[in-house]
Amino acid sequence: MKRYAIVIEKAEGNYCAYVPDLPGCIATGYTLEETETQIREAIIFHLEGLEIEGLPIPEPVAISEYVEV
Repeated sequence: MKRYAIVIEKAEGNYCAYVPDLPGCIATGYTLEETETQIREAIIFHLEGLEIEGLPIPEPVAISEYVEV
């Protein structure tokens, strides 16, 4: 099992999520919970597609951290 960092951003009327280590892997939802569910499903779908195409599965290397300023 791999652990990928995700970024969730608030948009106008919904949320958008993406995976820095998986370009093109995105999802949206009306709530944070829905968005998290959708991005999990998108990651699985994305990885399955790469596997079917015989493409390499990117290793998770992105690091997420908060800084106080």
